[in-house]
Amino acid sequence: MASEPWLRLVHAASSGGAHWRKLLRTKASAEVLVGLSGSELAAAGVTPGEAARLHDADAPELERWRRWLDGPDRHLVGLSDPRYPRLLKTLSDAPLALWVHGRDLALLDGPQLAIVGSRNPTHNGRDTAKQFARYLSERGLTITSGLATGIDGASHEGALDGGASTVAVLGCGLDTLYPQSNAALAQRIAAEGALVSEFPPGTPPRPANFPQRNRIIAGSSLGTLVVEAARRSGSLITARLAADYGREVFAIPGSIHNPLAKGCHELIRQGAKLVDDVADILVELAPLLNTQIDAPAPGDTRETESFVFTKEAAYTDLLEAMGFDPVSLSSLAERSGLTPAELSSMLLILEFEGLVEALPGGRYARLAMRNS
Repeated sequence: MASEPWLRLVHAASSGGAHWRKLLRTKASAEVLVGLSGSELAAAGVTPGEAARLHDADAPELERWRRWLDGPDRHLVGLSDPRYPRLLKTLSDAPLALWVHGRDLALLDGPQLAIVGSRNPTHNGRDTAKQFARYLSERGLTITSGLATGIDGASHEGALDGGASTVAVLGCGLDTLYPQSNAALAQRIAAEGALVSEFPPGTPPRPANFPQRNRIIAGSSLGTLVVEAARRSGSLITARLAADYGREVFAIPGSIHNPLAKGCHELIRQGAKLVDDVADILVELAPLLNTQIDAPAPGDTRETESFVFTKEAAYTDLLEAMGFDPVSLSSLAERSGLTPAELSSMLLILEFEGLVEALPGGRYARLAMRNS
């Protein structure tokens, strides 16, 4: 369960997080901020109203949030929490905290690919999203999307079928699932992946929330794939945010007669990478998985680390731990002592080297060493 200081800080920042983000990065923790006196907060630029909200332990909102957090697999992950996604933390407007419903918080910091698109896709578009998501999930990438109907839902389904996992970012509180038509899918994601929102429990799905939601999808991911999108589409917002953040942007082309292909064509003209095969994505992401991509955010003094080990010995040890019989990711984690995020990245690199094969059901098999 989240600490009381974080609940109070989120409560104080309900009218805007920029001011509190700056203070948090200066003061290092919510515990320190909550412990400051009214005069100390005033000296730091905090208004009396904000200070009162920070110190109000009996606010009705706080009690509602505490009750929600009392449920199983529910978390509040603050900006200074080591479990907070490092890629997302580099954004100047990173959420002050993330509400999470899921068992494995390591998913938030593992290698993610966003897949987004139309809420009313063609049959082929939906199938393509599901197939791409499943294939990429089988290779260890977490698929991130927004739980909307259409391409988002198909992407989540494909990822779950692929044996890795998926993250759904919502534009409302996690106690107010939207859309309701995806309620069963949301339950499955909470059990096998993670539901994420920066909006506290009790927040309805307001239209203004979804562009904010999109920056989390784009900012948490190595890249964004757009499957089908019209010219005026929220998916293009996600893709443009990804480009602004220096992430990879991919788009699948379509028929010139399909209005849902026009947004993808526009992205390609603007520099997005044209994709007609899953390998097009893996080739672009492979170098990112083997380099230091998690530059620290301002004020972050933690020692930086990449998603994978770059020393050859680490890969050799992993291959020895695999043996030559098919092995699941969980079994391999027990043998090697590595986290699922580290394993997923390393296995993807080894697959590109022709040393490992991804098998159905989320298992991996070591291949014979290639002749040089």
